Amino acid sequence: MNRHLGIAVAVAVLFLLGVLFSCVFTVNQTQLALIVQFGAPQGIASDPGLHFKLPWQQAYFFDKRLLNLDAKSEEVISQDSKRIQVDAFARWRIVDPLLFYQTLVNQDTAIVRLTPILSSNIRRVLGSQNFAAMLSARRSELMRDIRDNMNQDVKGYGIVIVDVRISRADLPPENSVAIYHRMQKERQRAAAEFRAEGDETAQRIRARAEREVTVIKAEATRESEILRGEGDAEKTKILAQAYGQDPDFFAFYRSMQAYKTALQGGNTTVVLSPNSAFLKYFGKGPGGANGRK
Repeated sequence: MNRHLGIAVAVAVLFLLGVLFSCVFTVNQTQLALIVQFGAPQGIASDPGLHFKLPWQQAYFFDKRLLNLDAKSEEVISQDSKRIQVDAFARWRIVDPLLFYQTLVNQDTAIVRLTPILSSNIRRVLGSQNFAAMLSARRSELMRDIRDNMNQDVKGYGIVIVDVRISRADLPPENSVAIYHRMQKERQRAAAEFRAEGDETAQRIRARAEREVTVIKAEATRESEILRGEGDAEKTKILAQAYGQDPDFFAFYRSMQAYKTALQGGNTTVVLSPNSAFLKYFGKGPGGANGRK
């Protein structure tokens, strides 16, 4: 009897412990808990810590942090008929666990339902703009428009779209190559124009420099001719004055200069008449008397 009584007591204690543990649950700081009884919601536990429920009730936990939604790469045709590859993602949060549970049940179902909503809003908003708008300061405004449109679409899901970001908006690879070649040709054409303008400027500067050189040379030649003429005149004047002071000595000096110029070298042979005026000082001195040099 005692043995059977002990077993019954142990079973009762274990049963009571099981019941007690089924009545206790813990809510993490990052979670919200929804209490459900036979499929009907009974309450929400949002404060972190230990909470209690009835044994036949169930607790469903939801993450209250920002959740990520990655959209697949979308091909969007812009308003200016350009095909654009767009990569985007969204950040969302559960704000009403009860409504979220009733409409989407869990996060996996939410991802499946939200992905086409994000894709359709990307195509609708970006398709109404030209490609240049996606690369300008208006890009932030477009992302806010996508977010606001998504919040209108998910209003009955118990969630809120916090942010939408376009991580990449670019032309398809085949279009990018064609645009690159067109840009390369435009840069080459611009470079050719710059070179032509540079050559034209260089020719203009070179012509101006040559003209200035010609003018400077002409002025220098004119001044040199004037100075040379003035020097020759002064030379002639001095020679005339010297000739007037002593004509015989001047004639003798001029003859010596002529001898020095004509009789250069050690093997010079000159055949002249003895009566030549060129040799008159070989037999006479400067005063006309007979003598030798």
